[in-house]
Amino acid sequence: MVAVSVDDRERMQLMVDRVLEEYEVELDLTLLSDSDHAVINRYGLFNPDEARGRPVPHPTTLVIDRSGVVRWRFTEVDYRIRPENADILAAVRSLR
Repeated sequence: MVAVSVDDRERMQLMVDRVLEEYEVELDLTLLSDSDHAVINRYGLFNPDEARGRPVPHPTTLVIDRSGVVRWRFTEVDYRIRPENADILAAVRSLR
């Protein structure tokens, strides 16, 4: 699993450290710094109108097959709304 962010590595590490300190949880995913938005733009996720004053991508979950084809996508403007784990697992299982 990979999480993509416009944040640089130092800022992402601050978030990782905060999660560990506050929740005592180590993140089990790879973090990709995409400060020039190359990956974010490739999938059409860039949100230049972000209300907090700094552009960030729309929160999105993608299931991508081994050939690089997006097989399932969940995008939501409201970052608090996330896909259900069961829906993501069903999408992953459909790749088999």
